[in-house]
Amino acid sequence: MTQDELKALVGQAALKYVVPGEIVGVGTGSTVNKFIDALATMKDQIKGAVSSSEASTVRLKALGIPVFDSNEVESLSVYIDGADEIDHQGHMVKGGGAALTREKIVAAQSKQFVCIADESKLVNVLGSFPLPVEVIPMATARVMRQFAVMGGTAAVRLKDGQPLVTDNGQHIVDVKGLKITDPVVFENTVSQWPGVVTVGVFALQKAQVCLLGTSTGVKTLTF
Repeated sequence: MTQDELKALVGQAALKYVVPGEIVGVGTGSTVNKFIDALATMKDQIKGAVSSSEASTVRLKALGIPVFDSNEVESLSVYIDGADEIDHQGHMVKGGGAALTREKIVAAQSKQFVCIADESKLVNVLGSFPLPVEVIPMATARVMRQFAVMGGTAAVRLKDGQPLVTDNGQHIVDVKGLKITDPVVFENTVSQWPGVVTVGVFALQKAQVCLLGTSTGVKTLTF
């Protein structure tokens, strides 16, 4: 199967984690788009969704799925989102789509995180995918220097030749060359740096389940 077909497969498989009558947390990205399309087939069975990005909100509403502000919802039974990398403990690197801050917020208010991904995303150690970090623009250069001390090479993410602006009005720094052997310590450390809005390591809000698209079908990993 193609990567696109694998994404559709896990998107469909994630429906069994959606609790009828409740509001579902919905992430961002190409794999999640497949889940949103699948979710539309049971939209009459749910109250709606809390979305982690403007792009997902547009897609959900276009399919007739009500979207709630996260402040209107005390907790969510499940959050379904993709990952740029996931290790064998459920820790992830996320933010390739620049929505990591809102993704982490929705993940934090959810009782269960279900990651949907193809098997290429499963790694032994996080860090091969450039680590996204959302930063306040005035702190960009200093944060990049701090990553250099850790052995990383950081660059500001660009769009049309200018720094990409997130849904929150901030910039993204992508860091290459890291090996994140202790994701919890790493997330706690970098999150304390002044100017860092969110680091794209999801260790404190890790996945409890990963639906992995493989050539032989969907493999379910639990953590």
